[in-house]
Amino acid sequence: MNYEFILTHIEADKVGVITLNRPKQLNALSTPLMIELGHALKAFDEDDQIGAIILQGSEKAFAAGADIQAMSQYNFSDVYKANFITRDWETINTIRKPVIAAVSGFALGGGCELAMMCDIIIASENAKFGQPEIKLGIIPGAGGTQRLPRAVGKARTMDMVLTGSMMNAHEALQQGLVSRVVAQDQLFAEALGAALTISSFSKLSVMAAKESVNKAFEGTLSEGMHFERRLFHSLFSTEDQKEGMDAFLNKRAPTFKNQ
Repeated sequence: MNYEFILTHIEADKVGVITLNRPKQLNALSTPLMIELGHALKAFDEDDQIGAIILQGSEKAFAAGADIQAMSQYNFSDVYKANFITRDWETINTIRKPVIAAVSGFALGGGCELAMMCDIIIASENAKFGQPEIKLGIIPGAGGTQRLPRAVGKARTMDMVLTGSMMNAHEALQQGLVSRVVAQDQLFAEALGAALTISSFSKLSVMAAKESVNKAFEGTLSEGMHFERRLFHSLFSTEDQKEGMDAFLNKRAPTFKNQ
């Protein structure tokens, strides 16, 4: 499918790559862009050859926020009736394969929230994260007050949300918001290396692992442990579990069939 606001391609027949493509607007997240992003994510998720997905922007901006030009015209009834954000932004939360955000430049407002919806964030040294919505007379609406404190804690979240201050890449690494920081010219290679590693494993165990980690944020520890244990048990019914353990015992590389 041809898209207007994103670009897509496949690397090494295993990794789906989505590039946000509104350079003049620093990849501001408009509703049409988010609809296209949701479509592309679902297409890669349904492709049996794809093991992981990379989401990236440009060197200047992963995404500098939501589309303020469009938002400035909305009133309460507009956003409430349209189920704004929920309707078009939440698709990424339904994707079962791992999504890696390769973040360079600004990831602000909705851009920061979109990155946090991904499973892994790898940042370049020039990345900057922030939730500056307070400067516009609103608050974050796509998880900035909910996902951010789970990553960096209450104190830093309050500082960022209430003052509109930004966090640089190395601070984000120290705080636990991102998993790796690399030089700008190594960002895509680093994200691709992680995606190819993930793609080499059984898709069943990868999807189960992602689902189990996400469950940790949705209930009590005992509920999460029970959920994890049952997924762990269930994987013993798969051919990939037999193959993986036999390969380990016989000191050979496993050949997973995703069965």
